[in-house]
Amino acid sequence: MSVSANIKKKPYYKWIVFTVVSVGTFMATLDSSIVNVALPTISKAFGVGKGQLQWAVTGYLLTISSLLLAFGRLADIIGKNKVYAAGFLGFILGSALCGSANNVWQLVGFRVFQAVGAAMMMANGMGLITSIFPPFERGRALGTVGTVVALGSLTGPSLGGVLVSSLGWKSIFYINIPIGVIGFIAAVIFLPRDKDIVKRQSFDYIGALLFGGAITLFLMSLSKGQELGWGSPRVLAQIILSVFFFILFFVTEVKVRQPMTDLSLFRNRLFLAGNAAGFLSFVAMSFVFFMVPFYLAEVLGLKPMQMGLIMTASPLVMAVVAPFSGWLSDRVGPMFLTAGGLALNALGLYFLSTVSTSTTPLSVAWRIGLIGFGAGMFQSPNNSSVMGTVPLPKLGISGGVLATIRNVGMVVGTALSVTIFNTRYAALKQVLPWQQAYVKSLSAAFITASVIALIGMAVSLVRGADKKAGRGPDGELGPGKNDMGKRDTA
Repeated sequence: MSVSANIKKKPYYKWIVFTVVSVGTFMATLDSSIVNVALPTISKAFGVGKGQLQWAVTGYLLTISSLLLAFGRLADIIGKNKVYAAGFLGFILGSALCGSANNVWQLVGFRVFQAVGAAMMMANGMGLITSIFPPFERGRALGTVGTVVALGSLTGPSLGGVLVSSLGWKSIFYINIPIGVIGFIAAVIFLPRDKDIVKRQSFDYIGALLFGGAITLFLMSLSKGQELGWGSPRVLAQIILSVFFFILFFVTEVKVRQPMTDLSLFRNRLFLAGNAAGFLSFVAMSFVFFMVPFYLAEVLGLKPMQMGLIMTASPLVMAVVAPFSGWLSDRVGPMFLTAGGLALNALGLYFLSTVSTSTTPLSVAWRIGLIGFGAGMFQSPNNSSVMGTVPLPKLGISGGVLATIRNVGMVVGTALSVTIFNTRYAALKQVLPWQQAYVKSLSAAFITASVIALIGMAVSLVRGADKKAGRGPDGELGPGKNDMGKRDTA
C-alpha cells in the first residue's frame, strides 16, 4: 500500500514525509533520554546495582552505533522507505518486550532489540528528507528536524519523571507503542519509494561485521578506560583489537566490488570537511552535557529539578535557532554559518571555563544557552551541506556516516572530558580545597573543549563558500533537480 501519484504531486506531500520522519526521530531521541530518569526505580525493582543496569543504556548505544552504517547501506540497496518502516516495527516490538522484562538481563537484551529499530530510523531520516526536499528548502527541513531532536531531549526527563511517578517504570516503554503504530502505518503509506536504486546490488556482510566489531570494541574501550584506567590490560586489548578490525574493514572495503561504505565519498571536500567538523562539534558539546550536571550538583548544590531547568537552556535555544539557521543556509550557503556556530560554541565553552564556586545558576544557564545557539547555528547547515553533496543512490550510507560520526563524537567527548578532569583533579586536590580543585579541573576540561570547537571552525572553513545558495558542489543543483529546484519525475 502506498500513497497515490496525485498526492505525491501536491506541494504538501514533502511535509507529510517530514512529519513521518519526525515521529520516528522524536521517538528514538525521547527514548534515549527518558530511560535515564527511570534507572533508579528499575534498579530497585530488579534488586540490582548500577554496574549491571548500565548495560541497559550502554547496550542500546553500542548497538545503534555499530549498525548505523549497515542500515544506511541496506537502505541504498532495498529502499530507505522499507528500512525506515521496518525500524518503526522493530522499535515497537522492542518497546513492548522491554516493558515485559522480568529481570535486568532480559531488559538489556530487549533494549538491544529496540536499538536495532532505532538504528534503522536514525540512519535514514536525513536521507529521506534530502531526497524529498528541493535544495532551496533542504536546510530549513533539516533544521526543523534538529528542533525535533532538541524537543525529544528536552521532553524526555520531564515526561519520564511523570510516567514513572504515576504509572511505574514500564510505562516509559509502553508509551512508544501507540506512537510507533501510527508512525509505522504512516511510513508504509506515505514514505516515497526510491527510484534511483541500482539493480542487483549485494550487501557487504563481511564489511558490516568488521565495522560493527571495530566500533563496538572502540566505544567499550573508551567507556572502560575511564573506569579501569587507560593502562588496564583489558582496555589495551580492546583498543588493539579495535584497530585490527578497523584495518581489516578498510582493506575489505577497498577490495570488494560493492563495499558497505563507498570510501570515494571522502574524496569529496564538502563531505569530508562537513563530517570532520561535525565530529569535532559533538566531541566539544559532550563536555557540557556530561560535566555541567556534576558541577551543578556537587559544587552549587542544586536539586535535580533545578539542574534539569538549567540544562534545558541548550536544547531550548537550539530548537529556536536550528530552523532559522537552516533556512538561512538555503540562501547564503553553509560555510559562514557553520564556522560561526562553532565559534559561538568555543566562546560559550570558554565562558564555562570561568565558572567558580560562587557562580549563580542563571550565569551557568546563559553560558549553556550560548553553546546551544552555536549548535543550532552549526548543525542544520552542516547536515544540509553534507547530504547535498552526494548522489541520490548513496543518501542512505551518507546519512549512516553522519549519524555514526555523531554517536562516536559524543562518546569520545565524554571519555576525554572525564580523563582531563580526573587527571587535573588528582593533582590539584593535594594542594587546594576540593571545591577550588574541582572548578580548576573543570576549567581545564572546558578550555580543551573550546580549542576543539575552534579546530572544528577551521575545518569547517575548508569547505569553502558556495557560489550559489541551495546548490551542491561545483554549483550543481543536485541529482534529479531541475532549474526550479524541483525533482524531475521523468
